[in-house]
Amino acid sequence: MLQKTCKQNAANGNAQVFLQWNALESAGWRERINKIRCLNLLQSEEYLYAVSRLNQQRISRSLIMVDGEEAGICSVLEAGLFKNALHGIILDRGPLWFESFGKPAHFEGFVRELAQKYPRRFGRRVRFIPEYEDIQATRQIMRTGGFRQGGSEGYETIWLDLRLSKEILRKNLNPKWRNKLNQSRRNPLKLIWSDAGTNTTHFKWLMAQYIRDKVMRKYDGPSYKTMKALGDSFSRGKNMLIGCALLDKQPIAGILLLIHGSTATYQIGYTSESGRENRAHYALLWAALSKLKEQNIDNFDLGGVNAKGAKGVRTFKKGMGGTIEKTLGLYH
Repeated sequence: MLQKTCKQNAANGNAQVFLQWNALESAGWRERINKIRCLNLLQSEEYLYAVSRLNQQRISRSLIMVDGEEAGICSVLEAGLFKNALHGIILDRGPLWFESFGKPAHFEGFVRELAQKYPRRFGRRVRFIPEYEDIQATRQIMRTGGFRQGGSEGYETIWLDLRLSKEILRKNLNPKWRNKLNQSRRNPLKLIWSDAGTNTTHFKWLMAQYIRDKVMRKYDGPSYKTMKALGDSFSRGKNMLIGCALLDKQPIAGILLLIHGSTATYQIGYTSESGRENRAHYALLWAALSKLKEQNIDNFDLGGVNAKGAKGVRTFKKGMGGTIEKTLGLYH
């Protein structure tokens, strides 16, 4: 979640920023991660562990210091050949800031230090998706730091604040979304939930439908191999939650959520024609809010939305009454 939502937006000013790389043991790093209220999926330990093993990358962790104080964190994935003559750097949806930090001057200092750590050169490729507000001033910070924009559009997602009561969350639903939720309750749906891992019937069924649907509809999304790796990583701590809607004992829709820290991410969803007719996804997502609140999850990232494509998905997610947040998107 953007830092202006979680905390900041103070005036700009000069700040001394320093990145302390790989200085903390695992316990110390977990302690710092727990200080981030709005921890996104791509900066979570479970995600980084799974992806780094899958792609033969190494994780570099940075503690961000501002004027001598601990101010935030970020994790980078690296891969290199021939003593890093060929060198790939991935920083997705970072940095993340502690309370009272994340001002524009802090972000500017971070970008400057990152560019010094990984200077542009032949053989090195950098992918950087900053978790910072997409406005002209921050785009200028990226340009000044030597980063080039990879596309014209920023990254958008929708966040739900689960600290709100169920009554307020329901009131915040778009009226059309609420009506379809009511319709789902009049249908003979049965919802079942599992956190048992990737060898379950629930996971295998949902993945089979998801992969087939992805091929038919030709949309981007994680491969089965990636989802299996993520599922194995998150399910070790029972942090993968799958919900399925049944009609006449047959599954007609499903969702997969990944839980990290006090945040959950809506990772995958599938619905059949019967699922759409019976408003199964409305029932599943609304029930998921209760499940997450029971686990003391404060934030629900509904996942990326695209104003120019997949408009139905955007409309569906937007109807839940969350906050649309647009970050800077891809830079290299």
